[in-house]
Amino acid sequence: MNRNALKISTAVLAAGVLLAACAPGSGSEDPPSSEDREISTDLAALGDITLTVWDQETRGGQDEQMTQLNEAFMDAYPNITIDRLSQSFDDLETTLRGALTGDDAPDVVQANNSRGTMGAFVGADLLLDLTPYADAYGWTDRYSESVLAASTYSADGVTFGEGNIYGLPQVGEIVGIFYSRAALSAAGIDEAALTAGTWADFTAALASAQAAGQVPIQLGNLDGWPAVHVFGPIQGQHVPADQIAALGQGNAGASWLTPENEAAAAELQGWVESGYFNEGPNGTDYDAAWASFGEGTGTFLIGGSWLAADLEAAMGEDVGFMAPPPAEAGGQRATTGATGLPFAVTAQSPNADAAAGYIDFITSDDAMAVLAETGNMPVNRTAELAPESGVNADIFAAFGDVSENGHLLPYLDWATPTMGDTIGAALQDLIAAQTDPAQFTQVLEDDYSAFVAEG
Repeated sequence: MNRNALKISTAVLAAGVLLAACAPGSGSEDPPSSEDREISTDLAALGDITLTVWDQETRGGQDEQMTQLNEAFMDAYPNITIDRLSQSFDDLETTLRGALTGDDAPDVVQANNSRGTMGAFVGADLLLDLTPYADAYGWTDRYSESVLAASTYSADGVTFGEGNIYGLPQVGEIVGIFYSRAALSAAGIDEAALTAGTWADFTAALASAQAAGQVPIQLGNLDGWPAVHVFGPIQGQHVPADQIAALGQGNAGASWLTPENEAAAAELQGWVESGYFNEGPNGTDYDAAWASFGEGTGTFLIGGSWLAADLEAAMGEDVGFMAPPPAEAGGQRATTGATGLPFAVTAQSPNADAAAGYIDFITSDDAMAVLAETGNMPVNRTAELAPESGVNADIFAAFGDVSENGHLLPYLDWATPTMGDTIGAALQDLIAAQTDPAQFTQVLEDDYSAFVAEG
């Protein structure tokens, strides 16, 4: 999911879900536990079924791949008809709350991974535990542990990243480093050495770009959240991956008040002091920043894979992409990343077997090939299905490497219903030198620890 789309207050959403779920006459009986539920994977034997599916795959290749896969599914199972409602991300976030607590919920929905959405739905018993289907269909063999963790919660919704599987995604996202090949050449930076090097090589390249009179990194942080995508890869160099996962998932047992987190904050602030960003990043719009990079102003842009199409259209073969380099030669790469919205089964669905079989079909190995053919980045078989050239070839390879061999770290704003606002404002203050690394980590600790204590 493009994080720029996430404008809804997750705190309000979570509260609305929980209140609606507890309202008299608003929900169904508690779903049977995963241990008690009998399941079937023989979809052809289920009889005639209409399966209602709500998704937010509305754009270009997203809609194309869903149309192809739905038609293929109905061809394979003529007894099952797909009734699809596709709507924008914002509209889906708004309508899901009422739909899942009403009397006529859809069978399959896409639910945002975050605590404010999926976590709240799980805690209110509105989504079906899919673990038995994961066992039956072999999903744990098909999906990496770090990818599955992004749609895994304890049954009460308290613990994120452990417990039961509540959905499967189709596509992947990764935050990495876009670069201009022309800018690298002008600054005397060797592309092959840079992409195969270490974090120290990358930071040395920032100094070289500045010395050459270039803007080393474009950043548009007017809304606060874009700097989270810059801080995340830096944090991955200093803080153990399991600690970042706990902090990003809002789970107990971690703390922002560590020397490693302070070191990450100090490095980001040091970049500002060294003049590595464009002038006034806190006053620069996100779209304006990446557009400036696309027009040739800047050496690097740290951002999400969703920018690839626009940057390639603007820059052609000049744009490249790499995952943040490891701290040491031969080490594992770690960066912020995730999946597209997982497909989940509603607890009220009378067609759970068909719904789970549908999810298995649209996330199968064959489905991954359809995704790649329609210009989407599949969450599985990513490197194998990468295009032969272009920036997406770099991105597919980077996601495959990080998700399978490294650490795909959660978006830090997932942690609590208020963390998005908290970390965005704290990063703006850090960049503006209105706070220091110790104060920065204390602000985040206050939000995180208060939420954990409530759990």
